[in-house]
This record gives sequence, C-alpha cells and structure tokens, in this order.
Amino acid sequence: MAKILIVEDNEINLKLFKRIVSSMGHETLTANNGREGIEIAAENLPDMVLMDIKMPVMDGSEAMKVLKAGEKTKKIPVIAVTAYAMKGDRERFLGEGFTDYIAKPVNREEFIKTVKSVLGENNG
Repeated sequence: MAKILIVEDNEINLKLFKRIVSSMGHETLTANNGREGIEIAAENLPDMVLMDIKMPVMDGSEAMKVLKAGEKTKKIPVIAVTAYAMKGDRERFLGEGFTDYIAKPVNREEFIKTVKSVLGENNG
C-alpha cells in the first residue's frame, strides 16, 4: 500500500481523486494548496504526490520545484493533474520536472493506469 498525497483546491476533484486512490488500496493525504502540500510531504514523505497546477497561495509548478529542491522530498514522484490539456502542455510539465501528467477532467482508467505506472505496479 502506497501513501499518496493529493494536492487539490477543488473540493469535488479532491473527493474524486481520494475515492479513486482509496479504491486502489492506497492511503491518502490531502492538501488544499501548494504550500500546504509541501509541508505535508516533508512531514509524511508520501510515495507519490498528485499535484493540481492552478491553486491559490502557491501553484503546483512552484510547489513541485520546492519539493524537488528539498533533500528529503526530491525523490518523491510528482504527477501534474491539470486542466491545461492543450497540445504541448504534457511536454511542458514533464520538462518542468513532473514525473507524469494527468489531464482534467480525469478519465478514471487513465488516472489509475498512470498512478500504477509511476508506483511501478503491474497493470492487471
């Protein structure tokens, strides 16, 4: 069982992602903005972070950079979960240092497949 931090300011999305991750048998931690996400990640060292991009206080790209710069948190995979789904956005986020990318609105199967892939679980 993995510990997955979900950083998302939209309550509906947060509940949805939490439900999907829980249904996969993983433990969830949640945060409502990037700064809170960084604090929770540093305290709990999750196996993965699902990071919204557009959030108040600190956006997901900035939070990911802080996590990647932190000694304790730099190896945690961070997946961008975002409504930025134009051509080139996936490459841009991967280029910034995100481990993977999930477009919103999320497709449940794609979401699960990406989480499993990043965690190194066999799909099946």
